[in-house]
Amino acid sequence: MQAITASINDTAKALGLGRTSIYALIREGRLETVKLGRRTLIKVESVRKLIDGR
Repeated sequence: MQAITASINDTAKALGLGRTSIYALIREGRLETVKLGRRTLIKVESVRKLIDGR
């Protein structure tokens, strides 16, 4: 089973970016998030779209 969400840290590592850059992409609407309790998780599909340039 593939993950549908990833943590901020995991996303930053996967993209080779810092946490600040990830939060900037979230603010710009280029990464979609889901709140689970206090955690902010990023939808993996939105990471794929970002990488593909969509």
